[in-house]
Amino acid sequence: MNDWHSQPRALAPSYTPSDSTEGPAFASPLGSANWGHDEFSHDPGFLASQEELRCMLFNIAHSAAPTRAPTPDEHTQDVEQAQKRGGAPMRPVLSHPRRVEYLKNYVGQVAPWLDMFDSQCTFRVQIPALARSFPALLNAILAISARQMERKEGTQDSFDSLEFYQEAIRLLSPLLQVRDPKVVAACVLLCCLEMMSARAQDWRRHLEGCTALFDAFEIHGFSSGLLQAVFWCYVRMDLCGALISDGTQSTLLRPSKWLSPGCSEDDAARLFYAAQSPNMHANYAVYLCAKACELVSDRTQFVELGVRNECKGDTFQRRWFRLWNDLQKWLENRPPELLPVHTTATKPFPHILFLHWAAISSNQLYHTASILLLNMMPKTVKLPPGPAVSALWHARRICGISLANPHHGCLNNAIQPLWIAGRLFSHISEHKIIVDVIRNIEAKTGWGACWRIRDLELAWGYQVPRPEQAGPGRVSATV
Repeated sequence: MNDWHSQPRALAPSYTPSDSTEGPAFASPLGSANWGHDEFSHDPGFLASQEELRCMLFNIAHSAAPTRAPTPDEHTQDVEQAQKRGGAPMRPVLSHPRRVEYLKNYVGQVAPWLDMFDSQCTFRVQIPALARSFPALLNAILAISARQMERKEGTQDSFDSLEFYQEAIRLLSPLLQVRDPKVVAACVLLCCLEMMSARAQDWRRHLEGCTALFDAFEIHGFSSGLLQAVFWCYVRMDLCGALISDGTQSTLLRPSKWLSPGCSEDDAARLFYAAQSPNMHANYAVYLCAKACELVSDRTQFVELGVRNECKGDTFQRRWFRLWNDLQKWLENRPPELLPVHTTATKPFPHILFLHWAAISSNQLYHTASILLLNMMPKTVKLPPGPAVSALWHARRICGISLANPHHGCLNNAIQPLWIAGRLFSHISEHKIIVDVIRNIEAKTGWGACWRIRDLELAWGYQVPRPEQAGPGRVSATV
């Protein structure tokens, strides 16, 4: 087991929203920035529009956010007036066959990412229906779908996605002062688009605007209907940002704000269990992993920067032990939908098959959180013997889950768990399988993943040959 104090790391500055063009300087001695060039993310038009959207969201969150939700009649009138000011559809958005293809691609390829923990398939069913009369939302749908297709096809010189992205922002501008769930959904979709090819250093910067919006409007994990689905889609990205920071930062939206207003974090388990839903049990794994990131960040800030956050001694041990117990209870109390239907002890990674979408990523996040805690376990803590006290055991299961479960909706959510797990392996055959898995994730989803290969190679101390470079006996993994 690793001793927390024996793992020095470079610390990123604590996050504060700013108008600078540089995101937080992440603690990546592993070189996260050195990944493939993407012309879209450097396009001046995209950068200007992204900054415009970010500033609009901050302005609304900090000044124009209403203090209460309007009555239904007031709400309808406000939306109608804002739509008129924002330029309601002047031409049919779906008049071109290519745009119809983007819509079909959204339903078949993109929405499963967003609906990963949502059996109601809000992003696949409800949001396209709402978009028929809400052009800003429709343009956001087309933008993220076009960006995904451009990424998969390797498009570098022509971006339909940029046109839709900019049009969505133009239409959203007069609507942001209205507390409309469709506006929030459109903003989250645009944030997802930005994340798809964002550099590690810029990840949190892309999330800041939505964070401010959720915080100001008090949207949380137990909001009703559309807002709940949109919230959990957003915080999964926020969690990825915390994992990317390698223990130096928590989520932008602290886990305490994921709960209903006025609810103590002591009541978190009761809230999630009371829902009696596989989806909410899966979301509870997201919450617990975010809590693990928060604890790691607090401990790092205390040990390496001397921040007075009381994350020391008995206080730190109590927090650690309570979170560890919460994770084990999560595992023990999984509903049938989140249990594996088949497990085989294959080498080097076990074959662990799930049938429920939410089961795949939620179980990976349980193992990820366990690794984070085991890597910083207080020396005075003694755990009962068993596989769960081995970080390597959790790492093997993270990799095994990705190998056995090809559902596209869960592939991109596995990138950071695979990186955290991958650093623990030492054999070249294990390395090749993990690298192949990550390459396949980017090839199949269009989501930027291969930059993590460079990080792993620096951690391992050598460069893993690409498939065309490898000789006979190359280990290949198919996701």
